[in-house]
Amino acid sequence: MSTENTARSYRVVLVDDHAIFRSGLKADLASDMHIVGEAGTVEEAIAVITETKPDVVLLDVHLPGGRAGGGAEVLKNCAQLLGSTKFLALSVSDAAQDVVTVIRAGARGYVTKSISGVEISDAVRRVAAGDAVFSPRLAGFVLDAFGSGTAVSDIDEELDLLSDRELQVMRLIARGYSYKEVATELFISVKTVESHVSNVLRKLQLSNRHELTRWAVDRKIL
Repeated sequence: MSTENTARSYRVVLVDDHAIFRSGLKADLASDMHIVGEAGTVEEAIAVITETKPDVVLLDVHLPGGRAGGGAEVLKNCAQLLGSTKFLALSVSDAAQDVVTVIRAGARGYVTKSISGVEISDAVRRVAAGDAVFSPRLAGFVLDAFGSGTAVSDIDEELDLLSDRELQVMRLIARGYSYKEVATELFISVKTVESHVSNVLRKLQLSNRHELTRWAVDRKIL
């Protein structure tokens, strides 16, 4: 039996704003995963990654702090480490634009939090070795996004106007969620949802949620 996967220890940093998730993930990872740091915000992530220079960063896409750029902002601020440190996005989101944004920023893969500790450990090893790793259906999202009629760079330019929370609200509204359903999903008030929607419509120069849905469908970012 080959011992290639267990012959070395992988130095890993966990970046997720939920401490309980980080604790659970640490317990589920294989014994060759050595956690050298943790972070729950953009600023904390940049600091600990820069200090520890790990083999792999397990990076949540949606993070508080910074300029609301989430995981992509962390990547951009750690660009000087991309040759030696690999980034694997780990998120509950399976939205195509989330995948494309972090991959363009430098991540080597994107997996959803529904996969097991064994699968995540294997993904860390593969990313550390230089492979690109995606949860099965997400690879198709990336191909669809890059093959769409709208250039990804054009989509990014418009989405860069939105904060991380506004992006979350925008996608749910575009998918047909009511304000109350969005509030429940994101654990915020209906009034806050209304404020975010107003900001999104203003920034994207749209008049109503129906135009927003068409805008999102045309760009394949639902």
